[in-house]
Amino acid sequence: MKRIRALATAATLAAGLAMPVAAQDTGGAQQPISAEFPFELQTVEVLGSNMAYVDTGDGPVVLFIHGNPTSSYLWRNVIPHVAEDHRAIAIDLIGMGASDKPDIDYTFQDHYAHLEGFIDALELTDITLVLHDWGGGLGTYYAANNSDNVRAIAMMEAAAPPALPIPDWAMVADQQTRETFQAFRDPVMGPQIILEQNGFVEGLLPATILRTLSDAEMDAYRAPFPTPESRQPVLMWPNEIPIEGTPARNVTVMEEVAAWLTTSEQPKLILYASPGLIWSPEVADFAARTFNNTEARFVGAGIHFIQEDQPEAIGRNLSDWLRDRVTRGN
Repeated sequence: MKRIRALATAATLAAGLAMPVAAQDTGGAQQPISAEFPFELQTVEVLGSNMAYVDTGDGPVVLFIHGNPTSSYLWRNVIPHVAEDHRAIAIDLIGMGASDKPDIDYTFQDHYAHLEGFIDALELTDITLVLHDWGGGLGTYYAANNSDNVRAIAMMEAAAPPALPIPDWAMVADQQTRETFQAFRDPVMGPQIILEQNGFVEGLLPATILRTLSDAEMDAYRAPFPTPESRQPVLMWPNEIPIEGTPARNVTVMEEVAAWLTTSEQPKLILYASPGLIWSPEVADFAARTFNNTEARFVGAGIHFIQEDQPEAIGRNLSDWLRDRVTRGN
């Protein structure tokens, strides 16, 4: 009975996470946010599975990498700002979006192997990485291991230093967030919430967006995960967060990433919102002062999936930064 009550509490937390700030104003008149995905997905074989991606525009390569539980759909209103002068590519990570779901564990290392294979398969060079959530960890780890192939990095709400690793559960955002992710990582409650109830998509995703997503938008995020079995990648991601030293392999990953971010010469951009979830304005400011050749730009009100609240500001800032700091040289 105690575990059942805990499960119900965790499900409520997942559905209500960040709702106290959800009533904040998104800041001034904005362009309508479209639900349309105006791109044709292509596929490429990587490690025996097909991976889907958007490929539009011409010029220097900009690779967009999403996180959990999203896909290239997250970038639909940002890409047009970049594709005017660049080749914009947005990947669907393995097991996510329209990419295949092979029988793998979906660890960080599995995702990284497929990301690296994807970049090799498309022969992408001199890449600017645009990263969100776990795309932040994957992309920065790629940069740390392939620095000569990375031209610049832009991050927002990234699962990367300084947000990770987390030395102690007490340092996780707030009590509600902490209890939610503890439930996600519980061997009984996690599968029930994420696999059976689809709680990450139905609860956490809309709760960390200020505006209310339309039915069409929610359906686009639901589409890759119609069954409990299909949601295994979504379940694995919370268990990959390095908290209190576990998993140790990802603590090592984040230590390597932190070292690269603080010493590398590549231009780096942090786009942040207020209040944010894992990258508050204070975290963004700290990162901009700590990482080498880094600037931070405020895009407006948002929590975690800020592309759904501030796509115009994100796209405009990315385009300006690419023009002024990347394409024309450092």
